[in-house]
Amino acid sequence: MVNGPPHFTESTLFPRESGKNCKVYTFSKDGTLFAWGNGEKINIINVTNKGLRHSFDLPKTVCLEFSPKNTVLATWQPYTTSKDGTAGVPNLQLYDVKTGTCLKSFIQKKMQNWCPSWSEDETICARNVNNEVHFFENNNFNTIANKLHLQKINDFVLSPGPQPYKVAVYVPGSKGAPSFVRLYQYPNFDGPHAALANKSFFKADKVTMLWNKKATAVLVIASTDVDKTGASYYGEQTLHYIAVNGESAVVQLPKNGPIYDVVWNSSSTEFCAVYGFMPAKATIFNLKCDPVFDFGTGPRNAAYYSPHGHILVLAGFGNLRGQMEVWDVKNYKLISKPVASDSTYFAWCPDGEHILTATCAPRLRVNNGYKIWHYTGSVLHKHDVPSNAELWQVSWQPFLDGIFPAKTITYQAVPSDVPSEEPKVATAYRPPALRNKPITNSKLHEEEPPQNMKPQAGNDKPLSKTALKNQRKHEAKKAAKQEARNEKSPDLAPTPAPQSTPRNTISQSTSGDPEVDKKIKNLKKKLKAIEQLKEQAAAGKQLEKNQLEKIQKEKALLQELEDLELGI
Repeated sequence: MVNGPPHFTESTLFPRESGKNCKVYTFSKDGTLFAWGNGEKINIINVTNKGLRHSFDLPKTVCLEFSPKNTVLATWQPYTTSKDGTAGVPNLQLYDVKTGTCLKSFIQKKMQNWCPSWSEDETICARNVNNEVHFFENNNFNTIANKLHLQKINDFVLSPGPQPYKVAVYVPGSKGAPSFVRLYQYPNFDGPHAALANKSFFKADKVTMLWNKKATAVLVIASTDVDKTGASYYGEQTLHYIAVNGESAVVQLPKNGPIYDVVWNSSSTEFCAVYGFMPAKATIFNLKCDPVFDFGTGPRNAAYYSPHGHILVLAGFGNLRGQMEVWDVKNYKLISKPVASDSTYFAWCPDGEHILTATCAPRLRVNNGYKIWHYTGSVLHKHDVPSNAELWQVSWQPFLDGIFPAKTITYQAVPSDVPSEEPKVATAYRPPALRNKPITNSKLHEEEPPQNMKPQAGNDKPLSKTALKNQRKHEAKKAAKQEARNEKSPDLAPTPAPQSTPRNTISQSTSGDPEVDKKIKNLKKKLKAIEQLKEQAAAGKQLEKNQLEKIQKEKALLQELEDLELGI
């Protein structure tokens, strides 16, 4: 355990424990308790006074979780059955943190969603069992207080915040029926009108449900494993918005492709989505699902709001280079653009000022370590794990909301003693034939700049994506026409090709046949375009295949023009 900024010294609260079997730990929600497993026992200590609270003989534990008010410690071990086929022993244990006694044991076969869900005041606790959601009250796990039963509940999410509690449930579709997500208020589950809201959709093999902090709405990312159009390797995703007042909508994303990440702001009034084929777009939407600000396109696949919601980090981790963009979302200004290569983990410090990035096993087994950053882009602390060791998990000690006040945003980089490493920029491969020629700035993708989508003063509505695209095309055409005009002006007229000189003089007179005149005009237009392409090639520009083919047609076009002008 290491003291956080500005010290970064090893903490005396927790004596270092070494060994290959230390692979799991967790803090309590308020950060006062710490539990870890060393391959023999699960230990709980009090972080504030170093006292060991309890030890449990659970050598195979791989998951740990405290209940919100530190009443219960949940532990999970992989489920095993005996060789003769008899059922295995319960592998999910719930321990009373005060007394150390086991309150209840359950069989929980899957690791996914293994932990029961508590409400913030621990009045209710819920588990998904055999396609039903079982509710327990006041940590009494011997009596099921309530059940929510639908056809086959695949997943559920309990709302955050105080009473009344709400629950979002997902039921996958079968035999041509659609999948649906429903919102209920505990404990009103019965009757045809019990649901607060309902949203059904066809394209969904799995869903991710995200409540906002105020528990007024849920965002649902519905995913299919396979994209039947063949457009995406990642399957197909759609984003849906469901509010507890019954409103629902499909969030219209202006760019096709996967949805990489969706996050709510802590204000619960807006959310950010990162989506679209690379380079991906990132857009902030309001509760009407209208775009508020578009961050343009870039190499990113993740978004992280700071705990106070006033800073947003857009990042490209995993198979991207680790570029981050730190934005002030009150003024929509870019604060910094640090690069955290090979990062597999990112987390905001509860103070809203510091950031943790890490490279962990088993995702990456080389160059393991972590860095502490200030959001202005400075690396304040760097720790590299020795090459013969691995880093499995790293996280901040949590704190309850409101302990750290929000500070004003600074744009000036914070001073640091850690020397900054300039990321090595790999130069693009150039085939031998082009190595001594001038480099042309041709881009694979045209990147879109950030733009405010809020209606400007005097403007009723922001321009739609299509309108903006058309506007840009129109401006580009205008500029091209202007360029062509400049080239046609006498003082800038290019010297004509020698063989076409005599024909040009003849061509000024009309042939008398409007059809022939039209053909002559078109041919001249084509020859003029070829002339421009030849000039560009001479200036060192790399031409496209179709442009080279145009140049090869010049001789045939000249012959055709000559025949027409001579009336053949």
